[in-house]
Amino acid sequence: MIDQKITDVLAAAGIDLVLSLPCNMLSGIIDEVNRRQIRHVPVCREEEGIGIAAGAVLAGNRPMLLMQNSGLGNCVNALMSLTALYELPLLMVMSHRGGAGEKISAQMPMGKTVPGLLDAMNIEYMNISSAEALSGLAEHISSRFAQNRIIAILLKRELWHETD
Repeated sequence: MIDQKITDVLAAAGIDLVLSLPCNMLSGIIDEVNRRQIRHVPVCREEEGIGIAAGAVLAGNRPMLLMQNSGLGNCVNALMSLTALYELPLLMVMSHRGGAGEKISAQMPMGKTVPGLLDAMNIEYMNISSAEALSGLAEHISSRFAQNRIIAILLKRELWHETD
């Protein structure tokens, strides 16, 4: 199951706090995080998650913000004026909505905009569309935490349609 494989990567990378916003595509990951008893805090807004993640990093944790890519627009200021400015590491894992197969037209604008927005903020990102692409990801995430970098992982819809 892909949700288990993704959670394996998170655990191997030392992620010990997951801050999440609801998304149907991510619900299996949230279930798996809860099943494994990784500390999980649902948040109401993306920038709330950024603030909690910053405090968690200062307390010695490795947080992750789990959200739809559409939520990136809600947290640009917090990302740049807190996380990036103070060089705090953060992993953002996002369902990449608005691409091929999307049925909700409101997801399309941000789906197309997110890669350029991440580039403009100088935030490294990776597109994950297959289980094979998860190979080596835990080490990559760990290295970005060691470098106090923000990294974004965009989980493509195709990932959930792959046969396990």
